[in-house]
Amino acid sequence: MKDKYINLFTDFGFKKIFGEETSKAHLISFLNTLLPAHHQISELEFSQHEHQGATALDRKAIFDLYCTSSTGEFFIVELQKAKQNFFRDRSVFYATFPIQQQAQRGEWNFRLSAVYTYTIGILDFIFDDEDSACVNDVVHRVQLKNQHNQVFYDKLTFIYLTLPNFTKTEDELETLQDKWFFLFRHLHELDQIPPRLREKVFLSLFEKASIAKFQPAERQAYESSLKYYRDLKNVIDTAHDEGREEGRAEGIAEGIAKGRAEGIEEGIKKGERQAERKMISTLLENGMAPEAVAVALKIPLLAVLEISQKTSSA
Repeated sequence: MKDKYINLFTDFGFKKIFGEETSKAHLISFLNTLLPAHHQISELEFSQHEHQGATALDRKAIFDLYCTSSTGEFFIVELQKAKQNFFRDRSVFYATFPIQQQAQRGEWNFRLSAVYTYTIGILDFIFDDEDSACVNDVVHRVQLKNQHNQVFYDKLTFIYLTLPNFTKTEDELETLQDKWFFLFRHLHELDQIPPRLREKVFLSLFEKASIAKFQPAERQAYESSLKYYRDLKNVIDTAHDEGREEGRAEGIAEGIAKGRAEGIEEGIKKGERQAERKMISTLLENGMAPEAVAVALKIPLLAVLEISQKTSSA
């Protein structure tokens, strides 16, 4: 393999860097760049629950984690990294699990404990229907709010990272968040550790991400995971390109049809205007007063006077 370091968007690569017990420092560092100050993670515990995706593709895309904040609050983090249909719908569906688990048998007043659900979607694609105001944003934070933009329920937050929008170069990296985003996009393209990433947490990451240090079984597992990722990405990109070409062709056809229709309509209007001017001229030539012509044809007097002047000057 030509790559020196693993691709973080592969199932194997993501689990290697973020999903192992020895990788918790990486995950904590990354998540804390996204979470608010009052929910910074000091401890992290991987979930043992069985609701990590209903299908094989979901299970490759969703990692369900129990985390503890520095203030002692417990909340859930779901890391998702897949280009799937109905991605938002899936996010909402899986985010409801920790809420449903609080249901109690018998009498219950529906009061929910301080369990905060953060669904963090790490995406290597861009939403096609994104609002123009935030189409170039990398971080998209979504909460349930009312018509006055006030948070209705603060225990549920969705954070989506559209990483293709992150375009900073190595020399432009400033924050810890910048550095994490850069690694997601470019780790597998690097030949050496960049000077700006020579921090303890990243040195540990590069150590674990080095393909040359993998055992034969690990290397084979990574190659299979990489092939799956590339095949899936190729299929989706091809479908997207075909859809875009089909849409462009339909748009051209629609534009031609619309242009033809608009041309016909404009021609009709032009003919009507010419006929109206001819009628006004005829009535004026036959001695009818401009005021009478305006009343008879139900048109502004100014329009009649304008044609009257042109007729007189001619």
